[in-house]
Amino acid sequence: MSQFDIYQRQYQSVEILELNGELDAHTAPVLEQHITQLIENEKYKIVVNFSSLDYISSAGLGVFMAYIEDLRERGGDIKLTNMKENVFNVFDLLGFPTLYDILDEESQAISRFNNPTT
Repeated sequence: MSQFDIYQRQYQSVEILELNGELDAHTAPVLEQHITQLIENEKYKIVVNFSSLDYISSAGLGVFMAYIEDLRERGGDIKLTNMKENVFNVFDLLGFPTLYDILDEESQAISRFNNPTT
């Protein structure tokens, strides 16, 4: 079974999820549950930090697709940061950079939430 953990913290009005391990069909429900709970708690600004994520499958990508419209309809978004090259390549292959803000650093994503024009 894949190893996967999520560390959650808050900075101002932004929820930060740090993903650790492998996000695949076995572990994707853990992330789904986290995001569902954030939406239920009216936390719509989410930054996902991938610095400790070693692998992502199509099931993992599907989690982001499942929630992005709900969050944007509520005035929020998901911003993705700190991706390792192999993880970014999966997102890039499927055209995700045109759908999501994918940034080098977590601080850039937080800044975009606080100053949407930057």
